[in-house]
Amino acid sequence: MSMRCTYPFLNSKKTYEYKYEGLVRVGRELPDLIESALKLRCTFKIIGESPQTFVLQISNVDVEDFNGLPRKSVFSPSQKLTKRLSAEFSQPVVFEFSKGQITDIRTAPGVSNTVVNIVRGILGFLQVTVKTTQRFYELVELGIHGVCQSSYTVEEDNNAKELKVTQMVDITNCQQPAALYRGMALAPEDKFSKQRGESVVSTVKHTYTVKSTADGGLITKAFAQERQYFSPFNVKGGNSRMLALRDIELLKVSDTTDKIVTGQVQSRGNLMYRTEKVFNPIPVVMINLNEPVPKILDLIKRLAQANIYQVDSSSSTEVLNLIQLLRVATRDNLDQLWKQVLGNDEHRRGFLDLVVEVTDERILKFLETRFKAADITANEAGQALVVAFNHLSAEPVSVALAQEFLSIPLSKSQPLLWNTVVLAYGSLVYRYCVYTDPCPVTVVQPLLDMATSGLSKNSEEDMILALKALGNAAHPSSIKTLLKFLPGYTSGAEKLPTRVQSAAVLAFRLLASRDPHNVQDIVLNLFVQRTLPAEIRMLACMVLLETKPSIALISVISEVLLEETDLQVASFSYSLLKGIAKSRTPDNQHLSTACNIAMKILNPKLGHLSYRYSKNMHFDWFHDDFLFGTSADIYMLKNESLIPTKLMLKGKIHFIGRILQFLELGVHADGIKELFAGKIPQLKKDLGITDFATIMKILSDWQNLPKDRPLLTAYARVFGQEAFLMDVSGDSIQSIIKSFSASAGKESMVWQKIQDVQKGTSWHWTKPHLVYEARFIQPACLGLPVEISKYYSIVNAVTMKAKAEINPPPKEHLGELLSSDISLHTDGFAGVTKDHFVFHGINTDLFQCGVELKSKIISALPWAFDLKINIKEHKYEMNLTPSKTVTELFSVNSDVFAVLRNIEDPSLFKITPMMPETADSQQGLPLARILPTSRNDQTEDSEVKFRQCADAKIYGTAVCIEAEAKRAHYLHEYPLYYFLGRTRFSYQLEPAKGAKPIEKIQIQVTAGRKHPPGVSEIMNFTHRVFKTRSPPVRKTIYPTHSQHLRYATPEPVVTVKALGLSLPAKLLGYEGVAFNLPTAQRDNIEMIVSEVGEEANWKICANVKVDKSHSSAKAHLRWGAECQTYDVSMRVSAACQPESKPSIHTKINWGALPSVFIMIEYVPGISYIMGFYQKYEKNQERQAAVTVVASSPETFDMRVKIPEVVSTNDLFKT
Repeated sequence: MSMRCTYPFLNSKKTYEYKYEGLVRVGRELPDLIESALKLRCTFKIIGESPQTFVLQISNVDVEDFNGLPRKSVFSPSQKLTKRLSAEFSQPVVFEFSKGQITDIRTAPGVSNTVVNIVRGILGFLQVTVKTTQRFYELVELGIHGVCQSSYTVEEDNNAKELKVTQMVDITNCQQPAALYRGMALAPEDKFSKQRGESVVSTVKHTYTVKSTADGGLITKAFAQERQYFSPFNVKGGNSRMLALRDIELLKVSDTTDKIVTGQVQSRGNLMYRTEKVFNPIPVVMINLNEPVPKILDLIKRLAQANIYQVDSSSSTEVLNLIQLLRVATRDNLDQLWKQVLGNDEHRRGFLDLVVEVTDERILKFLETRFKAADITANEAGQALVVAFNHLSAEPVSVALAQEFLSIPLSKSQPLLWNTVVLAYGSLVYRYCVYTDPCPVTVVQPLLDMATSGLSKNSEEDMILALKALGNAAHPSSIKTLLKFLPGYTSGAEKLPTRVQSAAVLAFRLLASRDPHNVQDIVLNLFVQRTLPAEIRMLACMVLLETKPSIALISVISEVLLEETDLQVASFSYSLLKGIAKSRTPDNQHLSTACNIAMKILNPKLGHLSYRYSKNMHFDWFHDDFLFGTSADIYMLKNESLIPTKLMLKGKIHFIGRILQFLELGVHADGIKELFAGKIPQLKKDLGITDFATIMKILSDWQNLPKDRPLLTAYARVFGQEAFLMDVSGDSIQSIIKSFSASAGKESMVWQKIQDVQKGTSWHWTKPHLVYEARFIQPACLGLPVEISKYYSIVNAVTMKAKAEINPPPKEHLGELLSSDISLHTDGFAGVTKDHFVFHGINTDLFQCGVELKSKIISALPWAFDLKINIKEHKYEMNLTPSKTVTELFSVNSDVFAVLRNIEDPSLFKITPMMPETADSQQGLPLARILPTSRNDQTEDSEVKFRQCADAKIYGTAVCIEAEAKRAHYLHEYPLYYFLGRTRFSYQLEPAKGAKPIEKIQIQVTAGRKHPPGVSEIMNFTHRVFKTRSPPVRKTIYPTHSQHLRYATPEPVVTVKALGLSLPAKLLGYEGVAFNLPTAQRDNIEMIVSEVGEEANWKICANVKVDKSHSSAKAHLRWGAECQTYDVSMRVSAACQPESKPSIHTKINWGALPSVFIMIEYVPGISYIMGFYQKYEKNQERQAAVTVVASSPETFDMRVKIPEVVSTNDLFKT
């Protein structure tokens, strides 16, 4: 075969006619699971206009869809969608084709982006490079997936004068990918996690038949097959599969006779897939988007109205509908909507909560108008802006517009709002720089100027805010500015307040991953400077470890710690290394090895340091099959006061090859640290009563702090970005205390609230919001976008009514309430609905085809009760109405569906559970049948239904749990199948079956010496109990109760009654009393609980005695008829003598016990599993003893003795 061309050739004087069939199918490719599919058939002609210009003409369009079981169901015609696509495909497409490359595609202006991309999928068969001189070759070339590497193999068929060309495209490592991400900027990739497995795997294969002609190579057949495997976990553990097939076959070649009139056309780019500026529609939503304003208003009103005294589960899913409509609204539409919701607080709030999901410059211009007009409150402005900035599409125009908010007067009108604006802008800069390399310094310049200005003015608040915003932005150009605040780098920086230096160090945390080497040099230099404050050195060590240092750097840290004299620094740094040494998450897999080596070196010197010193506690786990894990850190930085001056809690989620720092909370007690300055010698440092009293005395002096010094600083980081910062000053605490003090009068805000409640008040609040939206869009060979999306939305709702009667009402100050009778009636509802969606499939503005996981969690708490309070007499009474109907307090519902939607028939969507209902579904299977036993088990469907109720007939109420689960068992493909099927769980209150109607449940609490009337029965029993313990004593009180005259019966400290009232029936329920009987040597607490009723004799008697030297304690519990049926006692003693090791001894004795409590027979087996050494010996019956001895600072020995066995285990690790 003499074929020398290296690319397909089209003759400009010819017309080429092809038939086309494209198929996309999404599901599991298993015979008994529902899947969705779409099929597009057409014929097309390629007509030459000039040597490099050709016209594509598409006709005979036919669209069919499928939603059913493979090989059992059939495709159905989609007539309206066919008509819509035929109309757009009927318009000619002009394209430039030269040397096997399509360089430009032009269409009529009205052709949708979806149709243009399908055209790209059709024309893509032409863009192939054929080399006749090589059997195998690799090229980097442009295609619909982007600029990617292709591997070719060529086979010759000399008889047919044809070449068989196979092309494999690597679309996972494209130099210029067409794939798009959204919502993942704050979850950086973890390359070590990806080594353990992928959540998305794609393969693309093309086969061509190229025939030799006089003009050159002519493609007579082109077949493409693309597969995408997706799992929210590891694809090796089961996956959702997308299959795309494209089959093109040449029908005939003829001479061109007539020219095609193309009309006005415009360029739509080359062959590479393109998405619109605004992403495709939300994949789980397909609604008519015409005239959005009235639809938006209707949905806002519905959300508010539907969630009064209930959570409307159907309305919560409409949050995404509302967001979709807002995203197609114009800038003028937003202003129009604002005018219509402005006067209604509920509608106004709902609009502001969701308009922030318009993620382009429209929302910034809308909010800029609101800020400048000052027609929103500071609270509304802060909430709207922080969400808008963090959900904004980070484009250059958006960043430029966002800068404007730094100079609007409203932004600076309130400290908390100003903090929010500055921090949110820093977050926007960070996300912008994720996808922009190099990132221009202009975007971070306002924050650099703010930091420099704060330094020149010596404004502590300005410096800290700017440094925290720079930490959010993590721009490499900010390093030079940050060094101005660090001692050792800039003259005079050591004189800055420690909290400013700390903020500068912490600003390197996100830079640690962007520029690890520079950050390592800086923070290591800080760590080794022993003249710096301990806090700065500890934070430097923390940041240093976040750069994932090499084993050489870990060795340097170890050497420093071996010579360290500051035990706070030593203890904190050692605990950081120790936590990482135990880590099992992929990101720490190399670092943990280095830290394990460091532990062996440092343990002899630092392993004994206790929790009196600064510490880090690290916890984590990771599962390879799930590609999922979590980690948590608690950081406690102390000075010599024993109270942490910095406390930070951080949680991370490791999932699908990414790390998301979900939440971090922190409190910096810098003001408290100043209080303790110079007062440390007053402490014994034994954590005893004396130290506690001293600490409280020092803290009580907080009012003497300087007015410009905050007592506490609280902050919150969400998704790794600091979003909340607030200083708590002494003045603000004093103001709160004053408002609630007994002397507060009519000027107090509390006074006004009390007046409102006396008149009767009601309140309703609904807050819908989108927590996260994460999307990955990758084009398929058909030109259709394959999307993997995750959405999580929440609707919160609270409704409350209250009315109080106060007798006598307060006239001058709040203290008068202490002598008033207060009656309060309130009813209301608090609830939250959480909707979680995961979508995998094709998503365009015209149609959707895929699978969806839908999960809904509902929490609901209705209430209605009366409360009576008399503070002076220490009497409290609550009356509740028992549930008359089934009330669902908590429920979880989830299922996986195969879905089809198209915009021409939006109401006729097809959504079918992936697991179809079958007549032979098994019911009542144990839960074990749903859990995996072996990867080799056979395919099996199982269904379990469970219902269990606990009745409290005395109160006419039952608590019920219902569970239902249906699963398809492909046990060799776990863990995905856990979620493949229907799941329902609910926890609910309902009337108890067979119980007498209860009008109300009454709870009475009386504190102090006066017990309420009607407890004589339990007092008679108490008298009998104490009669057996006390000698006769003549008394001169309780003259109305003769049974108290002869024996000393103590008065209860507190009396509690919980009764079910059903008049005229007698009272039922429980009553209890508690006594405090201290002696000089020990504290003694006695408690008795008794069932109320004429024939009831069930009681609980409990007694606890604690030695005041705190060396021993004893508890005795008896229950049953007159407290005589069952009993168990326990004694605990501690020994900590200088000449012996600290130890704890516990001894348990029991008499008769219910069978459910007899667990002693399991002790030998459990102790064997835990590694105990065992020996059999005869011990005392009905007694167990446990001895724990601290054998070293990090280990302890345990000895367990039961009637026939002694178990011993040494060297438990703490």
